[in-house]
Amino acid sequence: MRSFVRAAELGQLQRAADELGVTQQGVSKRIAALERELDVRLFTRTARGVELTLDGQAFLPHARNIIAGVDRAITAIRPGSRALRIDVLGLRSAQAVVLHDYWRSHPETDLDVVTLRVNDPRVAVAAVQAGDIDASFRTVTEPATLPRDVQMIHAFDSPLKLLVGPRHPLASARTLTPPQLRRHRIWVPGIAPRSEWAEFYDELATDFDLRIDAAGPNFGNEVLLDALADSADVATLVGARDRYIWPTNYDLRRIPIVSPTLAYPLSLIFRRTNPHPGLRAIIDHFGSLTPLPGTAWLPSWARTPRRGDGAVEHPRR
Repeated sequence: MRSFVRAAELGQLQRAADELGVTQQGVSKRIAALERELDVRLFTRTARGVELTLDGQAFLPHARNIIAGVDRAITAIRPGSRALRIDVLGLRSAQAVVLHDYWRSHPETDLDVVTLRVNDPRVAVAAVQAGDIDASFRTVTEPATLPRDVQMIHAFDSPLKLLVGPRHPLASARTLTPPQLRRHRIWVPGIAPRSEWAEFYDELATDFDLRIDAAGPNFGNEVLLDALADSADVATLVGARDRYIWPTNYDLRRIPIVSPTLAYPLSLIFRRTNPHPGLRAIIDHFGSLTPLPGTAWLPSWARTPRRGDGAVEHPRR
């Protein structure tokens, strides 16, 4: 069951095997045995790894509940023995980079970084409630709707940069202001309805009269970077801490946006009672990160500090 869950979350049998300390063949055999027991196919193979079938998608939340139940039973008799499990939006995201920096300074930390393949932050809240994960870097933009046993705090802010190819009209700029982005196509494919980033880009486009284009499916970062390298008119927005890798000949440029700095606020969601003992040190680490400059833009739901039950705790800007 654990092999199935990790393979589903990572999308590759080899990566699941590496995390579980077994061979890829061992993971394949375990999943095959589970499929025989259930008499369904849980995965289909792709060029990039494995993807869940419809039956696999239906089975995954129940499998997570089973694993979480086993982990809670073990934790009940061995407090703090389980790895701290934190959900990030992507393994190249600012959240993952910050966690990796923390782990490099504290390699003794037993940390399990996962990516829930969900867009609705309420699904991540449910996973925190169920004990599937200890914390999630998601934001519920209406914090009053949070369950009373779940807390959401401000983690840190991620300044945005414009990413363009060498032929783009703005490619030679050292810095840019939001008005300079007007009339340029900013392509952000795959903005999912009901997601926090959909609300973010809606407000950003409205406040600065920007042309945010979400057209087309999201085929991943590699396809996006290919398009930017070949285009003279397409740009995108990326976080200053996000990790992207592209061939040298692409000559892509990441240009800071200033006056004001555009920033994406990141929150951390976790249980109020009995949080994992390793979580406090991670939260304390956020305080060591470089703060935003005095002139910065944040979406409306992060501009005013709100405290109380289920509220986002956010420093005043």
